Amino acid sequence: MPHPPRRSRAIAVALAAVLALTACSTGLLRPEGPPLTALDHAADTPAAQLRWLDRVSWGANANSQAELARDGLPRWMGRQLRPAPRALPAAVQAQIDAMAISRTPFDQLVFALDARRKAADALPDEEAKKAARAAYQQELNTLAREAQQRFLLRALYSPNQLQEQMTWFWMNHFNVSIRKDLVRAMVGDYEENAIRPHALGKFRDLLGATARHPAMLRYLDNAQNAANRINENYARELMELHTLGVGGGYTQADVQELARVLTGVGVSVQPPGATPPAVRAAVRADYVRQGLFEFHPNRHDYGPKTLLGQPIQSRGLAETDEALDRLARAPATARFISRKLAVYFVADEPPPALVERMAATFTRSDGDIAATLQTLFESREFAASLGRKFRDPVHYVVAGVRLAYDERVVLNTTPMIGWINRMGQTLYAHETPDGYPLNEAAWASAGQMNTRFEIARAIGMSGAVLFRTDDKAPLEKPPFPPLAESRAVRALQPGLSADTQQALAQAKNPPEWNTFLLASPELMRR
Repeated sequence: MPHPPRRSRAIAVALAAVLALTACSTGLLRPEGPPLTALDHAADTPAAQLRWLDRVSWGANANSQAELARDGLPRWMGRQLRPAPRALPAAVQAQIDAMAISRTPFDQLVFALDARRKAADALPDEEAKKAARAAYQQELNTLAREAQQRFLLRALYSPNQLQEQMTWFWMNHFNVSIRKDLVRAMVGDYEENAIRPHALGKFRDLLGATARHPAMLRYLDNAQNAANRINENYARELMELHTLGVGGGYTQADVQELARVLTGVGVSVQPPGATPPAVRAAVRADYVRQGLFEFHPNRHDYGPKTLLGQPIQSRGLAETDEALDRLARAPATARFISRKLAVYFVADEPPPALVERMAATFTRSDGDIAATLQTLFESREFAASLGRKFRDPVHYVVAGVRLAYDERVVLNTTPMIGWINRMGQTLYAHETPDGYPLNEAAWASAGQMNTRFEIARAIGMSGAVLFRTDDKAPLEKPPFPPLAESRAVRALQPGLSADTQQALAQAKNPPEWNTFLLASPELMRR
């Protein structure tokens, strides 16, 4: 019986390895105080450094491995957990500065869009109305696309990699979807001003920032929540998905009471100078307007309320803060958030003992996210998990580009957005409030693996599409990265499985070698 051609055998070996999903083998700084010594030798080889980078950052590359090797793991992790502002590469910052979401203040952007929508709706000519509405929708799409592009640029090049990881984690946890209403215009500011500043700070501050942001209030319909016209959507998800978790000790009565607390908390897109709303004299002093956020006393239920077995003592908007304090500091919240962080960073079914230690730190530190993560990163469970956590589509694409092109600045993120979309994890587009799943079972189907092989081929064979701003411009020669020459790849190679080594040895040319590496089981995990 004739043997298949050598190249076909290599491709078959690589695909079989991917579909089999063979797992690859495998002191922090205190907020105030000297570095711990427990991790002094946890990453003292290039291979170990790559494993840490693959988990803590958006993916290992030669530049980050050199930085970690130079500074040592305790100092490097200390900077990641308590990051100081550090500049992006100038070419990256220039792309971000040119975006409308960077150039136009958020409230002005939304005021102008709302005026444009109203003007389009008022046009008497149907064809003109149709064209104006299409232009309005296109502008919303452009703003959402800019937020996606900015996220990818920061994930690729920010020195504060853990902050970018946690920004994505919390955006998924406090999910809003660009598929609804005006959220496409709001998601960039939501990430920038509600999520990112608190991604490694206090959970209560993060919770409060999301609770007041127009993107959340529009997405979960609290802008329509009013006395005698209760909408429970946000109240329910605030407890089930954002704080206490399913089985966290609340009842349907608590959902109803929290919805009453949240009445009047909403959004106003009336521009400055517009006629202020008429408010009843008895509660006029309670009216609050901050940017697009509005608390309207006429819509608030001022009756007595009980939440989680205790009365709400405050009045007006202060009721919301009292309720958020209670939710953020509940023991169930400490356990729920700690477990979700452990699922993200350790395993789909994290060890209960680790979750309990993290929850204890969360409670003791009043919800300090960095301190809770420090407990996780110092644990034996975390060290044992390195190289085993399956990459979701966003992690897979970003890690592949970081490894292949290191610090070379991508000029066109559109192919990356397309690759992520093909795998079903479009940024900011999960329609339900639970966010994208973080477990392997959600992303490890045979169809997903075939798509990943095609994306690995795109990165490894024609990745030069990332470096041209004109889609009609010719690709540079060669159009593929010299992956085999990367210091990070050379450090990675000894730990590759026999199947992966065999596939690489049979590669016919460098682009094929790149594809087999990027599609290998080892590169599917972090």
